[in-house]
Amino acid sequence: MALTNNFRSKLPDLPTSIFTIMSSLAAKHKAINISQGFPDFDTDPMLVDLVAEAMLKGHNQYAPMAGTYSFREAIAQKIESLYGASYHPESEITVTSGATEAIYSSVSAFVREGDEVIVFKPAYDCYEPAILANGGVPVFVQLKNKDFQIDWAAFRSKITPRTRMVIINSPHNPSGTVFSKGDMHALQNALRDTDIILLSDEAYEHIVFDGLEHESVARYHELRARSIICASFGKTFHTTGWKMGYCVAPQELMQEIQKIHEFNVFSVSHPMQRALTEYLKIPDKYLALNAFFQKKRDLFLDGVKDSRFSFTPSQGTYFQLLDYSKITDENDVDLAKRLTIEYGVASIPISVFNEDQLDYKMLRFCFAKKNETLEKATEILSKI
Repeated sequence: MALTNNFRSKLPDLPTSIFTIMSSLAAKHKAINISQGFPDFDTDPMLVDLVAEAMLKGHNQYAPMAGTYSFREAIAQKIESLYGASYHPESEITVTSGATEAIYSSVSAFVREGDEVIVFKPAYDCYEPAILANGGVPVFVQLKNKDFQIDWAAFRSKITPRTRMVIINSPHNPSGTVFSKGDMHALQNALRDTDIILLSDEAYEHIVFDGLEHESVARYHELRARSIICASFGKTFHTTGWKMGYCVAPQELMQEIQKIHEFNVFSVSHPMQRALTEYLKIPDKYLALNAFFQKKRDLFLDGVKDSRFSFTPSQGTYFQLLDYSKITDENDVDLAKRLTIEYGVASIPISVFNEDQLDYKMLRFCFAKKNETLEKATEILSKI
Protein backbone atom coordinates (compact mmCIF):
# COMPACT_ATOMS: atom_id res chain seq x y z
CA MET A 1 0.00 0.00 0.00
CA ALA A 2 1.10 3.58 -0.60
CA LEU A 3 2.62 5.60 2.21
CA THR A 4 0.42 8.37 3.57
CA ASN A 5 1.30 12.04 3.56
CA ASN A 6 2.07 11.69 7.26
CA PHE A 7 5.29 9.84 6.46
CA ARG A 8 8.38 12.04 6.88
CA SER A 9 11.95 10.78 6.57
CA LYS A 10 14.10 11.33 9.66
CA LEU A 11 17.11 11.71 7.35
CA PRO A 12 15.67 13.34 4.21
CA ASP A 13 18.92 14.83 2.92
CA LEU A 14 21.25 11.94 3.66
CA PRO A 15 23.49 11.39 0.62
CA THR A 16 24.79 8.04 -0.56
CA SER A 17 27.99 7.27 1.34
CA ILE A 18 31.17 8.18 -0.52
CA PHE A 19 32.47 4.72 0.44
CA THR A 20 29.62 3.07 -1.43
CA ILE A 21 30.12 5.36 -4.42
CA MET A 22 33.86 4.82 -4.73
CA SER A 23 33.84 1.08 -4.04
CA SER A 24 31.07 0.57 -6.61
CA LEU A 25 33.02 2.64 -9.13
CA ALA A 26 36.18 0.64 -8.40
CA ALA A 27 34.35 -2.65 -8.94
CA LYS A 28 32.75 -1.42 -12.18
CA HIS A 29 36.08 -0.31 -13.66
CA LYS A 30 38.20 -3.07 -12.08
CA ALA A 31 40.32 -0.46 -10.31
CA ILE A 32 42.74 -1.08 -7.45
CA ASN A 33 40.54 -0.25 -4.47
CA ILE A 34 42.58 1.59 -1.87
CA SER A 35 39.64 3.78 -0.95
CA GLN A 36 37.54 2.04 1.70
CA GLY A 37 39.20 1.15 5.01
CA PHE A 38 39.48 -2.61 5.00
CA PRO A 39 42.47 -4.91 4.46
CA ASP A 40 42.84 -7.11 1.37
CA PHE A 41 44.89 -9.62 3.39
CA ASP A 42 43.62 -12.30 5.76
CA THR A 43 43.46 -12.23 9.50
CA ASP A 44 45.69 -14.40 11.67
CA PRO A 45 44.77 -18.10 11.10
CA MET A 46 45.12 -18.60 14.85
CA LEU A 47 42.16 -16.28 15.43
CA VAL A 48 40.05 -18.10 12.83
CA ASP A 49 40.91 -21.41 14.49
CA LEU A 50 39.86 -20.02 17.86
CA VAL A 51 36.46 -19.03 16.44
CA ALA A 52 36.02 -22.50 14.92
CA GLU A 53 37.02 -24.08 18.22
CA ALA A 54 34.45 -21.99 20.08
CA MET A 55 31.77 -23.06 17.62
CA LEU A 56 32.69 -26.73 17.98
CA LYS A 57 32.51 -26.38 21.75
CA GLY A 58 28.89 -25.26 21.40
CA HIS A 59 29.14 -21.49 21.97
CA ASN A 60 26.57 -20.82 19.28
CA GLN A 61 23.63 -19.32 21.19
CA TYR A 62 23.11 -15.81 22.48
CA ALA A 63 25.92 -14.30 24.48
CA PRO A 64 24.98 -12.22 27.52
CA MET A 65 23.60 -8.83 26.52
CA ALA A 66 26.71 -6.88 27.60
CA GLY A 67 29.12 -9.55 26.39
CA THR A 68 30.64 -12.61 28.01
CA TYR A 69 32.14 -11.73 31.37
CA SER A 70 35.52 -13.26 30.52
CA PHE A 71 35.72 -11.14 27.36
CA ARG A 72 34.85 -7.97 29.27
CA GLU A 73 37.52 -8.90 31.81
CA ALA A 74 40.07 -9.24 29.00
CA ILE A 75 39.09 -5.82 27.63
CA ALA A 76 39.38 -4.27 31.10
CA GLN A 77 42.83 -5.78 31.55
CA LYS A 78 43.98 -4.48 28.16
CA ILE A 79 42.82 -0.94 28.95
CA GLU A 80 44.41 -0.94 32.40
CA SER A 81 47.72 -2.24 31.08
CA LEU A 82 47.85 0.37 28.33
CA TYR A 83 46.32 3.45 29.94
CA GLY A 84 46.30 2.83 33.70
CA ALA A 85 42.51 3.18 33.86
CA SER A 86 40.20 0.77 35.65
CA TYR A 87 36.80 -0.15 34.19
CA HIS A 88 34.62 -2.73 35.93
CA PRO A 89 33.75 -5.62 33.59
CA GLU A 90 30.29 -6.01 35.11
CA SER A 91 29.00 -2.45 34.87
CA GLU A 92 31.29 -0.33 32.68
CA ILE A 93 31.99 -2.37 29.52
CA THR A 94 29.66 -3.44 26.70
CA VAL A 95 30.58 -5.54 23.67
CA THR A 96 28.97 -4.08 20.54
CA SER A 97 28.36 -4.84 16.90
CA GLY A 98 31.40 -2.87 15.80
CA ALA A 99 32.44 0.61 16.90
CA THR A 100 29.67 2.07 14.73
CA GLU A 101 26.96 0.46 16.85
CA ALA A 102 28.76 1.62 19.99
CA ILE A 103 28.69 5.17 18.64
CA TYR A 104 25.05 5.01 17.54
CA SER A 105 23.87 3.49 20.82
CA SER A 106 25.82 6.10 22.79
CA VAL A 107 24.38 9.02 20.83
CA SER A 108 20.87 7.54 21.06
CA ALA A 109 21.17 7.12 24.82
CA PHE A 110 21.81 10.81 25.53
CA VAL A 111 20.93 13.09 22.61
CA ARG A 112 17.37 14.42 22.58
CA GLU A 113 15.42 16.81 20.38
CA GLY A 114 17.30 20.11 20.08
CA ASP A 115 20.47 18.97 21.86
CA GLU A 116 23.67 20.20 20.23
CA VAL A 117 26.57 17.86 19.51
CA ILE A 118 29.97 19.30 18.58
CA VAL A 119 31.75 17.42 15.81
CA PHE A 120 35.23 18.12 14.49
CA LYS A 121 35.34 18.25 10.68
CA PRO A 122 36.47 16.40 8.63
CA ALA A 123 34.52 13.68 10.40
CA TYR A 124 33.78 10.03 9.76
CA ASP A 125 30.35 9.88 8.21
CA CYS A 126 28.44 7.90 10.85
CA TYR A 127 28.39 10.68 13.46
CA GLU A 128 25.99 13.17 11.88
CA PRO A 129 23.26 10.68 10.87
CA ALA A 130 23.20 9.32 14.43
CA ILE A 131 22.80 12.84 15.82
CA LEU A 132 20.10 13.80 13.33
CA ALA A 133 18.13 10.57 13.72
CA ASN A 134 17.83 11.35 17.42
CA GLY A 135 16.70 14.93 16.88
CA GLY A 136 20.05 16.47 17.72
CA VAL A 137 21.79 19.39 16.04
CA PRO A 138 25.34 18.85 14.75
CA VAL A 139 27.63 21.81 15.46
CA PHE A 140 30.85 21.81 13.48
CA VAL A 141 34.41 22.84 14.26
CA GLN A 142 36.53 22.69 11.12
CA LEU A 143 40.10 21.49 11.63
CA LYS A 144 42.52 24.12 10.36
CA ASN A 145 44.36 24.03 7.07
CA LYS A 146 46.04 21.02 5.53
CA ASP A 147 47.67 19.95 8.78
CA PHE A 148 44.23 19.57 10.43
CA GLN A 149 45.04 21.25 13.71
CA ILE A 150 42.34 22.14 16.25
CA ASP A 151 41.41 25.76 16.86
CA TRP A 152 40.58 25.47 20.54
CA ALA A 153 39.28 29.04 20.74
CA ALA A 154 36.82 28.21 17.95
CA PHE A 155 35.85 25.04 19.82
CA ARG A 156 35.15 26.90 23.06
CA SER A 157 33.04 29.44 21.18
CA LYS A 158 30.73 26.64 20.00
CA ILE A 159 29.87 25.47 23.52
CA THR A 160 26.41 26.65 24.58
CA PRO A 161 23.89 25.69 27.29
CA ARG A 162 22.38 23.35 24.67
CA THR A 163 25.63 21.41 24.10
CA ARG A 164 24.93 17.83 25.18
CA MET A 165 27.88 15.96 23.70
CA VAL A 166 31.24 16.38 21.99
CA ILE A 167 32.56 13.70 19.60
CA ILE A 168 36.29 13.31 19.07
CA ASN A 169 38.27 10.82 16.99
CA SER A 170 41.95 10.05 17.49
CA PRO A 171 43.82 8.62 15.67
CA HIS A 172 41.76 10.64 13.23
CA ASN A 173 40.00 9.34 10.16
CA PRO A 174 40.36 10.71 7.49
CA SER A 175 43.36 12.98 8.21
CA GLY A 176 45.69 10.49 9.91
CA THR A 177 46.53 12.99 12.66
CA VAL A 178 46.53 12.21 16.39
CA PHE A 179 45.58 14.28 19.41
CA SER A 180 48.57 15.46 21.44
CA LYS A 181 48.79 15.77 25.23
CA GLY A 182 48.27 19.50 24.72
CA ASP A 183 45.07 18.83 22.80
CA MET A 184 43.76 16.57 25.55
CA HIS A 185 44.49 19.15 28.23
CA ALA A 186 42.85 21.87 26.14
CA LEU A 187 39.77 19.67 25.76
CA GLN A 188 39.75 18.90 29.46
CA ASN A 189 39.95 22.59 30.36
CA ALA A 190 37.20 23.51 27.92
CA LEU A 191 34.77 20.94 29.31
CA ARG A 192 35.51 21.61 32.97
CA ASP A 193 32.50 22.93 34.90
CA THR A 194 30.06 21.59 32.29
CA ASP A 195 27.92 18.45 32.22
CA ILE A 196 28.81 17.74 28.57
CA ILE A 197 29.33 14.08 27.66
CA LEU A 198 32.46 13.25 25.64
CA LEU A 199 32.27 10.45 23.07
CA SER A 200 35.74 9.33 21.99
CA ASP A 201 36.04 7.21 18.83
CA GLU A 202 39.28 5.29 19.30
CA ALA A 203 38.88 2.67 16.58
CA TYR A 204 42.53 3.04 15.50
CA GLU A 205 44.03 3.15 19.00
CA HIS A 206 46.69 0.53 18.18
CA ILE A 207 47.87 2.14 14.93
CA VAL A 208 50.15 5.11 15.74
CA PHE A 209 53.51 5.84 14.13
CA ASP A 210 56.96 7.35 14.58
CA GLY A 211 57.13 6.86 18.33
CA LEU A 212 53.95 8.79 19.07
CA GLU A 213 51.52 7.50 21.70
CA HIS A 214 47.78 7.20 21.53
CA GLU A 215 46.36 9.70 24.00
CA SER A 216 43.28 7.77 25.02
CA VAL A 217 40.63 9.59 27.01
CA ALA A 218 41.16 6.78 29.53
CA ARG A 219 44.52 8.35 30.46
CA TYR A 220 42.84 11.55 31.73
CA HIS A 221 40.90 11.10 34.95
CA GLU A 222 38.88 14.29 34.63
CA LEU A 223 37.83 13.45 31.08
CA ARG A 224 37.28 9.78 31.83
CA ALA A 225 34.55 10.63 34.34
CA ARG A 226 32.40 12.13 31.57
CA SER A 227 33.46 9.96 28.64
CA ILE A 228 32.35 7.05 26.51
CA ILE A 229 35.17 5.34 24.61
CA CYS A 230 34.28 3.33 21.49
CA ALA A 231 36.74 0.89 19.95
CA SER A 232 36.99 -1.72 17.20
CA PHE A 233 38.41 -5.23 17.07
CA GLY A 234 37.65 -5.28 13.35
CA LYS A 235 40.22 -2.54 12.70
CA THR A 236 42.69 -4.04 15.17
CA PHE A 237 42.65 -7.63 13.96
CA HIS A 238 41.85 -7.22 10.23
CA THR A 239 38.31 -8.57 10.65
CA THR A 240 36.07 -5.65 9.69
CA GLY A 241 33.40 -8.09 8.46
CA TRP A 242 32.98 -9.59 11.93
CA LYS A 243 31.60 -6.30 13.32
CA MET A 244 33.15 -6.69 16.77
CA GLY A 245 33.63 -3.63 18.92
CA TYR A 246 33.05 -2.37 22.44
CA CYS A 247 32.47 0.72 24.50
CA VAL A 248 33.54 1.62 28.03
CA ALA A 249 32.13 4.34 30.29
CA PRO A 250 31.38 5.10 33.93
CA GLN A 251 28.47 3.04 35.26
CA GLU A 252 25.92 5.87 35.23
CA LEU A 253 26.55 6.39 31.52
CA MET A 254 26.88 2.73 30.63
CA GLN A 255 23.55 1.74 32.11
CA GLU A 256 21.83 4.16 29.71
CA ILE A 257 23.83 2.92 26.70
CA GLN A 258 22.89 -0.66 27.52
CA LYS A 259 19.19 0.25 27.41
CA ILE A 260 19.65 1.15 23.74
CA HIS A 261 22.06 -1.69 22.96
CA GLU A 262 19.75 -4.32 24.47
CA PHE A 263 16.84 -3.44 22.21
CA ASN A 264 18.97 -2.65 19.19
CA VAL A 265 21.11 -5.77 18.72
CA PHE A 266 20.82 -7.34 22.22
CA SER A 267 24.13 -9.17 21.90
CA VAL A 268 26.85 -9.94 19.37
CA SER A 269 28.61 -13.04 18.07
CA HIS A 270 29.21 -15.49 20.91
CA PRO A 271 31.95 -17.64 19.33
CA MET A 272 33.89 -14.58 18.25
CA GLN A 273 33.82 -13.23 21.80
CA ARG A 274 35.20 -16.54 23.07
CA ALA A 275 37.93 -16.47 20.45
CA LEU A 276 38.95 -12.88 21.09
CA THR A 277 39.10 -13.56 24.83
CA GLU A 278 41.85 -16.10 24.22
CA TYR A 279 43.55 -14.01 21.55
CA LEU A 280 43.87 -10.99 23.84
CA LYS A 281 46.01 -13.10 26.17
CA ILE A 282 48.84 -12.47 23.67
CA PRO A 283 49.38 -8.68 23.84
CA ASP A 284 51.83 -8.68 20.95
CA LYS A 285 48.88 -9.42 18.66
CA TYR A 286 47.85 -5.77 19.03
CA LEU A 287 51.05 -4.16 20.30
CA ALA A 288 52.86 -5.09 17.08
CA LEU A 289 50.39 -3.24 14.87
CA ASN A 290 52.22 0.09 15.04
CA ALA A 291 55.32 -1.37 13.40
CA PHE A 292 53.30 -3.54 11.00
CA PHE A 293 51.31 -0.67 9.56
CA GLN A 294 54.19 1.82 9.68
CA LYS A 295 56.06 -0.43 7.24
CA LYS A 296 53.07 -0.35 4.93
CA ARG A 297 52.75 3.42 5.25
CA ASP A 298 56.43 3.83 4.44
CA LEU A 299 56.17 1.46 1.48
CA PHE A 300 53.29 3.51 0.10
CA LEU A 301 55.08 6.83 0.65
CA ASP A 302 58.32 5.52 -0.85
CA GLY A 303 56.33 4.55 -3.91
CA VAL A 304 54.99 8.08 -4.45
CA LYS A 305 57.95 10.14 -3.20
CA ASP A 306 59.04 11.02 -6.74
CA SER A 307 55.51 11.69 -7.97
CA ARG A 308 53.76 15.04 -8.33
CA PHE A 309 51.73 14.35 -5.21
CA SER A 310 52.93 15.88 -1.94
CA PHE A 311 52.28 14.60 1.57
CA THR A 312 52.88 14.74 5.29
CA PRO A 313 53.33 11.21 6.67
CA SER A 314 50.27 9.93 8.48
CA GLN A 315 50.64 9.92 12.28
CA GLY A 316 48.10 7.14 12.81
CA THR A 317 45.26 5.04 11.34
CA TYR A 318 45.93 3.15 8.12
CA PHE A 319 45.16 6.10 5.87
CA GLN A 320 47.45 8.48 4.04
CA LEU A 321 46.46 11.81 2.49
CA LEU A 322 48.04 12.91 -0.76
CA ASP A 323 47.93 16.56 -1.87
CA TYR A 324 47.37 16.86 -5.63
CA SER A 325 47.35 20.67 -5.89
CA LYS A 326 50.49 20.62 -8.10
CA ILE A 327 48.75 18.31 -10.56
CA THR A 328 45.30 19.83 -11.19
CA ASP A 329 42.74 22.32 -9.91
CA GLU A 330 39.93 19.77 -10.19
CA ASN A 331 37.48 19.28 -7.37
CA ASP A 332 38.60 16.32 -5.27
CA VAL A 333 35.39 14.35 -5.89
CA ASP A 334 35.79 14.74 -9.64
CA LEU A 335 39.45 13.77 -9.52
CA ALA A 336 38.80 10.72 -7.33
CA LYS A 337 36.25 9.48 -9.86
CA ARG A 338 38.55 10.22 -12.81
CA LEU A 339 41.50 8.43 -11.19
CA THR A 340 39.28 5.41 -10.70
CA ILE A 341 37.87 5.37 -14.24
CA GLU A 342 40.91 6.48 -16.26
CA TYR A 343 43.85 5.27 -14.16
CA GLY A 344 42.41 2.35 -12.22
CA VAL A 345 43.12 3.53 -8.67
CA ALA A 346 40.26 4.30 -6.27
CA SER A 347 40.63 6.77 -3.39
CA ILE A 348 38.37 8.85 -1.14
CA PRO A 349 37.97 12.64 -1.58
CA ILE A 350 38.27 14.60 1.67
CA SER A 351 35.85 17.44 0.94
CA VAL A 352 32.83 15.21 1.61
CA PHE A 353 33.89 15.07 5.28
CA ASN A 354 34.57 18.82 5.63
CA GLU A 355 32.26 21.62 6.66
CA ASP A 356 30.63 23.18 3.57
CA GLN A 357 32.46 20.65 1.36
CA LEU A 358 35.75 22.55 1.85
CA ASP A 359 38.17 21.27 -0.78
CA TYR A 360 41.80 21.03 0.31
CA LYS A 361 42.83 19.25 -2.93
CA MET A 362 43.60 16.07 -1.02
CA LEU A 363 42.66 12.42 -1.46
CA ARG A 364 42.69 9.65 1.15
CA PHE A 365 44.34 6.31 0.38
CA CYS A 366 44.14 3.17 2.52
CA PHE A 367 47.47 1.37 2.95
CA ALA A 368 46.04 -1.61 4.84
CA LYS A 369 46.71 -3.70 1.76
CA LYS A 370 49.07 -6.38 0.53
CA ASN A 371 52.47 -5.02 -0.47
CA GLU A 372 51.88 -5.97 -4.09
CA THR A 373 48.61 -4.01 -4.08
CA LEU A 374 50.40 -0.92 -2.76
CA GLU A 375 53.24 -1.31 -5.26
CA LYS A 376 50.83 -1.54 -8.20
CA ALA A 377 48.88 1.48 -6.99
CA THR A 378 51.91 3.69 -6.38
CA GLU A 379 53.38 2.77 -9.76
CA ILE A 380 50.25 4.16 -11.37
CA LEU A 381 50.06 7.22 -9.13
CA SER A 382 53.68 8.10 -9.89
CA LYS A 383 52.87 8.40 -13.60
CA ILE A 384 50.09 10.94 -13.14
